[in-house]
Amino acid sequence: MAYIYYKGSGISDFIFKNTNSSILWLVIRIYVGWSWLVAGWDKIINPAWFGSNAGAGITGFLNGSLTKTGGAHPDVSMWYAWFIQHVVLPYAHIWSYVITIGEVLIGAALILGIFTGIAAFFGSFMNLNFMLAGSVSVNPILFVLGMGVCMAWRVAGYYGVDHYLLPYVQNKNNKTTS
Repeated sequence: MAYIYYKGSGISDFIFKNTNSSILWLVIRIYVGWSWLVAGWDKIINPAWFGSNAGAGITGFLNGSLTKTGGAHPDVSMWYAWFIQHVVLPYAHIWSYVITIGEVLIGAALILGIFTGIAAFFGSFMNLNFMLAGSVSVNPILFVLGMGVCMAWRVAGYYGVDHYLLPYVQNKNNKTTS
């Protein structure tokens, strides 16, 4: 049996490896980062998410999610409903802070281009969880864009702190493993 080795097309090499595509990723990265930063800031100034009544916002959101578990094609899967009921809701005040601070940190990291691939991964992971909880909104768009930034991590942070930080981290890592 013969195997065909796929080396990669010129388009995929350009999008994911060529620094000339970094302008495209800069625009996408700033859009996604700004979306996260604004979402996190809105939660910081809301006492139902961050402050005196922390946990009330996420409790209301998740109780609404649990109502979407019925029917032939539920918006929220039973396994995720179990996760909501047994892992998140009992500790809603802690999750409220984790989500709020996470959104702000992801937004700031993406805007500044600091560990861009890692920030994009965690942003996409949060989007996935919001979608699993039955919230569509802008989450699918941010998920796809975030995964694109995650896959293009080599060039997505080229116009950002990663341009200087990643070679430094790589050199430090090479010196400690030698």
